[in-house]
Amino acid sequence: MVGALRESAKRIAPAGAVAAVRWRRDVWSDLRLRLLADLGYVPSHRVRAGCYRLAGMQLPKTSSIHWRAEFYAPDLITIGQHCTIGDTAFLDGRSGLVIGDNVNLGSHVTIYTRQHDVDSPDFAEVGGPVHIGDYAWIASHAIVLPGVTIGEGAVVAAGSVVTKDVAPYTLVGGNPARYIRDRNRDLRYQLGYAKRFV
Repeated sequence: MVGALRESAKRIAPAGAVAAVRWRRDVWSDLRLRLLADLGYVPSHRVRAGCYRLAGMQLPKTSSIHWRAEFYAPDLITIGQHCTIGDTAFLDGRSGLVIGDNVNLGSHVTIYTRQHDVDSPDFAEVGGPVHIGDYAWIASHAIVLPGVTIGEGAVVAAGSVVTKDVAPYTLVGGNPARYIRDRNRDLRYQLGYAKRFV
């Protein structure tokens, strides 16, 4: 009902009013991201997590995001139970990002769900959601590109660039990331630790 009213209002509103509303929405969107990035320097997990939840992120109390994290579209990011997100992570939720339970993201991990089409005449954006299964471990400085699924228990080696799906319980590494070996399937650990002041 609200959506229908909004569309009706757009049809009858003057072009200047529509442009002003769009400008206000875009400015607030950019400002919100800047504020969340600055919030990453606050030395309190509780304060940061509370603000991330207010921004729409699904972040349970058993999971932690360490300092200097940055986001696109935090309201489209879902983080499972007992996860540890390392410092200076970049999480892009624009096309949807779902992180399972007991997932570890190392420091400086970057996850994208949108990118530009190199063959597009107008540099259009393309992408897809990223899904990370339970017990996955993405090591420091790894990059995950749009549309990738990282299976349960999979490990992405440090510095790797993941361009396609990673099978469950496998270790991949390199640029682009390739299969190295299988991982033990008997995983029972529980993450979610938070270093003080970081």
